[in-house]
Order: sequence, then structure tokens, then C-alpha cells
Amino acid sequence: MRVTQGRHPGWWSLNGEHWLRVSIRVSLLIGLLFPVYVATRQGIGAWHFRKRSPEAIQTAIRLDPRNPQYHDALANLMHSFADNENPDDLIQFYETATRLSPYDAQYWSDLGAAYDWAGRSNDALRAFRHAVALFPNSPDINWRVANFYIRARNLPDGLRALRIVLLGKGVPRRDVFVLATNATRDNKAILDETLPPRANVFIDYINFLVEAGRIDAAEQTWARLLELNLPFGLPESFPYLDGLVQYHEVAPLEQAWSSVAALFPAKIRLRGNTENLVTNGSFEFEILNGGLDWRVVPIDGAAVSLDSENAAEGVRSLRIDFDGTHNLEYWHVYQFVPVKANTSYRFSAYMRVNGITTDSGPRFQVYDAYDAGRLLLSTENEVGTSGWSAQHLEFKTGADTRLLVVRLARSLSHKFNNRLAGTVWIDRISLEQQ
Repeated sequence: MRVTQGRHPGWWSLNGEHWLRVSIRVSLLIGLLFPVYVATRQGIGAWHFRKRSPEAIQTAIRLDPRNPQYHDALANLMHSFADNENPDDLIQFYETATRLSPYDAQYWSDLGAAYDWAGRSNDALRAFRHAVALFPNSPDINWRVANFYIRARNLPDGLRALRIVLLGKGVPRRDVFVLATNATRDNKAILDETLPPRANVFIDYINFLVEAGRIDAAEQTWARLLELNLPFGLPESFPYLDGLVQYHEVAPLEQAWSSVAALFPAKIRLRGNTENLVTNGSFEFEILNGGLDWRVVPIDGAAVSLDSENAAEGVRSLRIDFDGTHNLEYWHVYQFVPVKANTSYRFSAYMRVNGITTDSGPRFQVYDAYDAGRLLLSTENEVGTSGWSAQHLEFKTGADTRLLVVRLARSLSHKFNNRLAGTVWIDRISLEQQ
């Protein structure tokens, strides 16, 4: 009987199990290695991306083509640095970014800008609206949208988008104001649609208008600020008040000062029941350095302070110490005072000096703020040492005089020993209509 040698009947079963185990192990190994492979490509792609050059970002895209940031960044670089880039190429990259990340508002905003640049206004509008829907309060996105709307002559939507910009950070407010005022001369539309009810925004806009020489619009904005009863600090009003002085708006200046005084009664003392037109003439309040209060301009060689030990009236006076190091032409303590034209006035003040050197000492001056040739009056200068003495001036304003300057002054000395030293006190300063 012939015996046929063969494999054990269980060979196929055992061998099959072996290869199954091998296949499983290989599959597991591949499953483990593939994420490593992908992560490695992504890491290398990120390394290239950080170089921020078009070539490096293109390499990053080849290594990690599903990263929307790379497509968007490459288009941005191409648009920023290329001389004759094809807008269709940029659009393709931006569209890829939005397809890979459809809920990223910035990518839609970039796509909208690309469409706009390519002249595809309808597509740009669609992309911008999508971006705003995803991130409605983004200042940067609304800044782009506002520029688009204004170029498209859609002023209402453009002004409303600028309001969102002003509510956030990132875009300088001055840039917003420039865009809005270039888009329209209708300041009321800007107040209604663009300016949010925030005092700091209103103050910045008023200062912008003053700098731009649009004092009428600044006055309108100031009135709206008061109407809305938005709180602001006293010093924040000073640039506007200075603008009114600069542009000879004396009547609005008086009105604005009265409004400020009503808002800050503890800091501003108006004449009340007296006829004195000078604010804080006896220096009982702190010097505000703005508005229609006293202003003190620092200068080397002179130190100004409030003195509670020497007063002609009340409990304080103003003291100026000259240190003898300079031949000063001094005008650095002064106040603007509105007056009426063709009206008689009487000025009075008290002065005390101690050890004032040189032949030219301090004196009071009253003159027309816009043209000293129309009116300029001075009291006698004081030198040496003396007690409190009254100084008086009587005059009549001309037809064009609306604003005076009252100041302590000292002219240059032409003597050999001309450096000014000593101390002067002033108090009880008043200007009254006769």
C-alpha cells in the first residue's frame, strides 16, 4: 500500500491564522504610522509656513493641502508683494480657504476684498455679507465692508459699518473719521449713523473736526454730546474750547464754558452774583489750565504755585518765584475773557513783590486776543519789595473786540544785570463792565 506524504490536515488552519495575525499587525502598524506620517508632513509644512515667503508657503501647501491658512496667507502675500498679480489666481486661493474652512469670517472677508479688487462687485458683496454674518462685531471686517460700501456709494450701510469699527479696537479712530468725512459733508448723518453713544468717541471726533478746521461741525457734535448727557472729564473739553478761541467763535465759547461749568460746579467758579468777568480771580479754586480759567505755561526760571499764607483777599493768592537765572520775557500766566464790543470796562488787581531785581518788573496787561493793535493796556511794573498794592485800568473796547487776554507780564530788560529774581504775588483780579 502506497503512503502519500502530505501536510497535516490542520496546516491550512494554522498557517491561515498566522498570516491573519501578521496582517492585523501590519494594519495596526500602518494605522499607527500613518498619523505620524501626516503629522510629520504637517510639522514640516508649518516650518516652511513660518518663513512667510511665497515659495515657502507653496511648499507648505504641497505638504498640507487641506490647511486653509496656507492658501489664504499665500494669496495675501501675492497681493502684497507681486507687481502684476492675476486677481483670478488670488481668488482661487481665497475660495479654497473658504471651502476648507467655511465658518472663518476672515477668509470670507479676504475673498470679498479679492472679488472687489477684480471688479466682481456682486460676488464681493455676497462674500462680505457672509463674513459679517459670521463675525458681526469684528472691527477689521466691518472696516473692509465700510470701505466697500462707500466706494459703491452705499453711504448709509457704510456709515453704519463704521459705527461697529468705532466700538472696537484695531482701526485708528482718525482713519474712521477721515473716511466718514470724505464720504459725506453731512455731519448730522455721521452723528446719527456712525458715532456710537460713547463720550470718548465724541471727544475724539470733536478734536478731529477742530484740527480739520470744521469748527461748525465741531459745534454741532458738541451740542449732540451734551444732548446725550455722556459723561466726560473736564480736561477733555479744553481742546474744543481752544478751537473756539482759535476760530474766533466767542459766543459759542461762552456758551460752551457755561455748559462745562454747570457740569463741574465744584471745579469752576463763575462770577455768580458778582459782575466780575474773570474766572477764579482770587485763586480760591485750583487752576484748571484750560477753558476760560487761568493758564500757567511752565518755563525755566519761574515757578508758579498757590500760596495760602499770603492773600489780599480770601485765603489764597498766586505766587511766582523767579530764580535769577534768566532774563525772562514773561507772559506765562494768563486768562481769556469774553467781552462786548464798544463797551467800557474797569480792570483791577492786587500785586505784591519781594526782591524783584532789574529795571523791568512784573505788571498786568489787558489786550485784544486777536489783534493787540486794537487794544493793549499795561499797569506800571513793580520792582524791589512792596506790600499789596492795587492796580487799575479803564478802557473801552472797539467795534471788533470780543475776546481779551488778561495776563501777568514782564518785558525783557536791556540792562547789563538783567536776570530776573524775586517773588511776586497776585490776587483779587477782576474785570467789570462799567
